[in-house]
Amino acid sequence: MAENAREHRDNQGGQSRSEYHGVPANALPLTASEDRQWATLAHFGGILGCVPSLLIYLIFRDRGPFTAQESKEALNFSLPPTIAAVVANLLVFVPVVGNIFAVIATLIWIALTCFSVAAGIHVNRGQPHRYQYNLRWIK
Repeated sequence: MAENAREHRDNQGGQSRSEYHGVPANALPLTASEDRQWATLAHFGGILGCVPSLLIYLIFRDRGPFTAQESKEALNFSLPPTIAAVVANLLVFVPVVGNIFAVIATLIWIALTCFSVAAGIHVNRGQPHRYQYNLRWIK
């Protein structure tokens, strides 16, 4: 190992660098079962809002076509209700109408949870899912 390091250092003009410097970190493509698993988790993540589907989309979109398609669909669906729920939760602090916004935020979360779980079950069977009401902002 020390010999390899010396050779590597000598080949680099005396500069000391790691053996792994400059090696690209290319991730392997997902297997079919992993692709389906991450696509399912993107939909189930809707229970927590749009953040899980956004992370799965950004991390796995280039590694599996089914995950890319389904995480984008889940992100497009969960983004507007998440924004609406955050706004409603902020308006909870308004003195007179705060209780109304608390109920609205709860109803948004319940609806998002129901639709996300139903879509996750559908995708876990290996079938693509399209939400009936989806703005599809991300193409």
